[in-house]
Amino acid sequence: MVTTAAAVRSDGDGEQKKREKGGFKTMPLILASEICDRFSMAGFGANLITYLTQQLHLPLVEASNTLTNFSGTSSLTPILGALAADSFAGRFWTIIAGSVFYQIGMIGLVVSALIRSLRPPPCTPPATPCQRASGLQLAVLYLSLLCTSLGSGGIRPCVVAFGADQFEHQKQPGGAEAAAVAERKRRYFNLYFFTMGFAVLLALTVVVYIQENVGWGWGFGIPAIGMFVSIVVFLIGYPLYVLLKPGGSPFTRLAQVVVAAFKKRNAAVPEDPGMLYQDKELDALISTNGRLLHTNQLTFFDRAAIVTPGDISGSGQPNLWRLSTVHRVEELKSIVRLLPIWSAGIMLATAGSHNYTFTIMQARTMDRRITGHFEIPPATLSIFSTTAMLFTLALYDRAFVPLARRVTGLPSGITIFQRMAIGLAISVVSVGAAALVETKRRGTAAEHGLVDNPAAVVPISVFWLVPQFAIHGIGDAFSSVGMMEFLYDQAPESMRSSAVALFWLAAALGNYMGTVLVTVVQRATRGHGDWLQDNINRGRIDNYYWLVTCIMVLNLGYYLVCFHFYTMKPVEVADEQGDHDKEFELSSVRKNGNGGGGAAAGGFV
Repeated sequence: MVTTAAAVRSDGDGEQKKREKGGFKTMPLILASEICDRFSMAGFGANLITYLTQQLHLPLVEASNTLTNFSGTSSLTPILGALAADSFAGRFWTIIAGSVFYQIGMIGLVVSALIRSLRPPPCTPPATPCQRASGLQLAVLYLSLLCTSLGSGGIRPCVVAFGADQFEHQKQPGGAEAAAVAERKRRYFNLYFFTMGFAVLLALTVVVYIQENVGWGWGFGIPAIGMFVSIVVFLIGYPLYVLLKPGGSPFTRLAQVVVAAFKKRNAAVPEDPGMLYQDKELDALISTNGRLLHTNQLTFFDRAAIVTPGDISGSGQPNLWRLSTVHRVEELKSIVRLLPIWSAGIMLATAGSHNYTFTIMQARTMDRRITGHFEIPPATLSIFSTTAMLFTLALYDRAFVPLARRVTGLPSGITIFQRMAIGLAISVVSVGAAALVETKRRGTAAEHGLVDNPAAVVPISVFWLVPQFAIHGIGDAFSSVGMMEFLYDQAPESMRSSAVALFWLAAALGNYMGTVLVTVVQRATRGHGDWLQDNINRGRIDNYYWLVTCIMVLNLGYYLVCFHFYTMKPVEVADEQGDHDKEFELSSVRKNGNGGGGAAAGGFV
């Protein structure tokens, strides 16, 4: 490698400017923007069912299906946003575009809430029958919801990854500096989820109160103002941000590896990985932090990097549908390897879905009085889950990590794999607690002869439900943050937006899985106890909870098996002091407590 002194100075100046950007100085802007963004999203959707039924006069089933479709679409569009960010737009401009789309959708809802002609006339049944919203009025609603779903697709997969990007160019290869950067990134993920939870808590209290007691114009208008503020704050930090260039469509590269490997399925894989195709210049844009090293798993895909006649043109350019570099092959392997651990998060979302369905039904039958005249709304119980998560995240770095560090010797206290396992275990306890509380509630109803009177208030305090919400929030602080950090850390650097989108996809699939599970249980128990029926005093929701508890135990075992066989991704990092390369484990965490190499399978300690 021949390098002129001028080129060295130029590269050094460029690297110095890059390191002057990013870091924790950008966090106030990014997190302030995220607070406004999350506040607006939560405030917009928290009480939307009430707006659809009471203002637009939609039937309950139609309103529920509308929100289900809206929620499902909002959880699937992040895949499109991630593809755009990783392929050509970059994370910064994808966030801006998503925020603008969301802002347009919110303005549409504000307009419909303020202009009388966009809503049916008020009614007081049965004296005045309610008129269902017209086609034009529903068109404004659906178009607004579509815009917000598209906006979510641009925001959700990119914000957390963009924040973590601000630390990527601060680290030196290996040594204490890399460990310090890893520590800052870990704290960032905790801080991100804390600010997100705080904004949701604020929206569930302030915005919902305004919608119920002041009016829907202000109820939608305040979140819309919050979204506008988030866009302005985020734009202000543009000169300070580290902006990573997109490396082209990641899904095209993955498809090229699969096609090339299939075409050479009969070729013999060489015993020496050094004989596989490498091209630093070709991979430069998608490996700014170092190229991925060869691993001995999923060796079928190594065939894509075997050079055969006709793979390289006369000009020296490879035909990427016939030949891939080792780095591109390892990109595919990295994604395939993380999918089993990612899939464990689907059941976690399934277990949490009942907190917004059956638990609300239980709360309606319980004594909800706080004072003589004030009753806590059933849906407000989710505040206890959010509050528990916030307290856990606040104490995690200040109390839990120092204590765990004394036992494990790890700077982070525990690894992200241990963090996810703890979260999954706590979630099992949460569902088990829900089963026990429901057993007590049913028993109290039976004691007072209320089994066949579902409308009666069972003389048991609604605050018996608080522990299951709190335990769920604590588990969420471990599992959700750990999962997000895992996906960002172990995904190829050119596919991190796509990897973060998997986090939201797991939530969507988990909710759909909850619907499937409820349907199966309802059909299986019909005529044999009817676990899930309108009269929950006679039903057996507690049995349903025990079933989910057993499934969660199996899911935890599945996760531990996936962890045992998981291989960390190693990376090759250029040595800034010379012209040679060094090998390091890319992960900011270690699979085991000893910081072992990337290819080793190990235990939790």
